[in-house]
Amino acid sequence: MAKQELTCDDILKELKAKQYRPIYYLMGEESYYIDLIADYIAEHVLNETEKEFNLTVMYGSDVDVATMINAAKRYPMMSEHQVVIVKEAQSIRNMEELAYYLRKPLHSTILVICHKHGTLDRRKKLAVEIEKAGVLFESKKCKEAQLPAFITSYMKRKGIDMEPKATSMLADFVGADLSRLTGELEKLVITLPAGSKRITPEQIEKNIGISKDYNNFELKSALIEKDVLKANRIIKYFEENPKTNPIQMTLSLLFSFYSNLMLAYYAPDKSENGIAAMLGLKTPWQARDYIAAMHKYSGVKTMKIIGEIRYADAKSKGVENSSQTEGDILRELVFKILH
Repeated sequence: MAKQELTCDDILKELKAKQYRPIYYLMGEESYYIDLIADYIAEHVLNETEKEFNLTVMYGSDVDVATMINAAKRYPMMSEHQVVIVKEAQSIRNMEELAYYLRKPLHSTILVICHKHGTLDRRKKLAVEIEKAGVLFESKKCKEAQLPAFITSYMKRKGIDMEPKATSMLADFVGADLSRLTGELEKLVITLPAGSKRITPEQIEKNIGISKDYNNFELKSALIEKDVLKANRIIKYFEENPKTNPIQMTLSLLFSFYSNLMLAYYAPDKSENGIAAMLGLKTPWQARDYIAAMHKYSGVKTMKIIGEIRYADAKSKGVENSSQTEGDILRELVFKILH
């Protein structure tokens, strides 16, 4: 039976229970979870007095494997543990040599290796030794469809509700950069009026700078409803405010939506639950837009729309386009979607 991989929540739960491992190898494309785990270890394993002698932070660009191993082999001073954190570990060459240390790691050392923007080959000896001795964690990119659930969960832990439209506005505006997204969420928490526990679209507009009426969420709604006037008003606003509404963000959202819509046609169960399961959505209510769109667009039309979005993307990058502005490209695309 394959070993079940620990999630970020699993690891944090162990750490909070003071269950420590000799090594935490944190790797992957999503920096947010890597930083979250490493920062928790740095902040909570040692008290302030112990940190002075027993917390070592080094950077992969400045050290080699031997330096890292020598640091890990030191014994703690006046403390049960020492913590060694290696950031930017993807810069370290010959990382495979760490496998020799892991055969007999020092259990008083908590070695945390942060390997961003890449992963170890799990078939190699080093990965096997890490999993035997401690934790090999892969931090994967959050999919666009998972962002609303991530936002809702993050805010619930802080005792705050977000209206669905506010959640979608923020997810569409920021995208899957979780570090930036959580920064914007913290900004919303700080700016909440005293005693308030609910985030509204108006607060998103005021504090994040996204118009509650002219944004990608509202454009998508206009296209689902085939509301020509509303869609063109939004495009005009985008054209007048290109810095806050870049065309690449809009095209990415539209491509994601219509690609998922194409998949929704193949769902054996066309209910909210069935489509949510087909598309990997966290909550059934997220499937409502796809159900509404299936009543407005045929599968053949959806395929054509996906092609038109690809063409618009190429033109926005200068391919076969010598004179059209971003506004012209988006206006033409929306016309082709709606007609």
